[in-house]
Amino acid sequence: MYLVEIIRVAFQSIIANFFRSMLTMLGIIIGVAAVITMVAVGSGAQRAINDQIEALGAKILNVSSSRSFRGGISRNQMTLTVNDAEMLKRDSKYILAVVPEIDGREQIKYKNRNQNVTVTGTTPDFITVKGFEVDRGRMFTASDNAAKRRVAVLGADVPEELETTADEILGSTISIRNFPFEVIGVMKEKGTVGYRNPDGGIWIPLQTSQYRVYGTDLLEDIDIQIVDNVSTEKAIVEIERILRREHKILPGKDNDFNITDSRIFLNTAQEATKIFTFLLASIASVSLIVGGIGIMNIMLVSVTERTKEIGIRIALGATRTNILLQFLVESVALCVLGGIVGVGLGYFASSMLNELAGWQTYVSGLSIMVAFFFSASVGLIFGIWPARRAAILDPIEALRYE
Repeated sequence: MYLVEIIRVAFQSIIANFFRSMLTMLGIIIGVAAVITMVAVGSGAQRAINDQIEALGAKILNVSSSRSFRGGISRNQMTLTVNDAEMLKRDSKYILAVVPEIDGREQIKYKNRNQNVTVTGTTPDFITVKGFEVDRGRMFTASDNAAKRRVAVLGADVPEELETTADEILGSTISIRNFPFEVIGVMKEKGTVGYRNPDGGIWIPLQTSQYRVYGTDLLEDIDIQIVDNVSTEKAIVEIERILRREHKILPGKDNDFNITDSRIFLNTAQEATKIFTFLLASIASVSLIVGGIGIMNIMLVSVTERTKEIGIRIALGATRTNILLQFLVESVALCVLGGIVGVGLGYFASSMLNELAGWQTYVSGLSIMVAFFFSASVGLIFGIWPARRAAILDPIEALRYE
């Protein structure tokens, strides 16, 4: 019996027992769908973290004022100043750009609408270093900063929060701390980065915030873009040396500032997500094993039911290898067909999680290939015993079987 004939006979048997075949495939369908869905959830989380890493742009270090804990409450000591930012830019050979920030939650007003948002005083280098793009209008310039002009650039979500559009509010006047500011630009949507939503902020020139809004030179933090071919560790050492000198910190004393690399936290999160994805896939694959056991049981029952048929085939010249291959092909075919349906169901479930629950999911070609491989492997492994049992049947006893 040729291989093509074996496959034809195997599929004839599956079609002849269609309802039983569907029930047999159910375990594989659920198992493959679970694996595809769980891996899609994990892959979606990894892609979200990768997007955040890309959103950070070049190598960026963040210098923030140190925090102290009093009465169980974290308090920012506000040790950084505008002068620190200027010294870093002047004295460091490893720094490409310095972006100081003065932050505050302020009530803004546009016509008869009010909104409480974060207003940040910064420099024109902000959009380059932080990876922002202006969608409407322009970013304020160095001359705007030097002249302390009252101009503002809005985050992508702010016009909607003020019940207007970017085109309508551009060129209009908004009130920040009762000071009028001209809206000269609206940013493109950036999306959530970590726990922050930068699209809901407003940016004004640093000196405007320093002298006309907040009345202070104390900074919340300083973002620093370092030269591409310089290691992060070398840049951190130089930044620490300059700030310790400016803050007159004696040798052996602790820093009154913190230097962090945002990529470290995101890379750690990425590794954790990979482990999480692997665990999800491992748990989901248990259902594939259960489905394989179900297929083995059904195939054993099938061998018993078709004992006389097997005897007739052997009597007509089918070898034990032919019988073995026939039942193996049936088992693998059931698993592969179940895998196809399972992939479709898993893709549908992933899409529903994305649409209804808002989870970011991603079904990769690799996950589909792995699911098919495992489903075929399950059919092969769990089909060996029933196939071997069919192959070793004594033809005389098989023909007598009722």
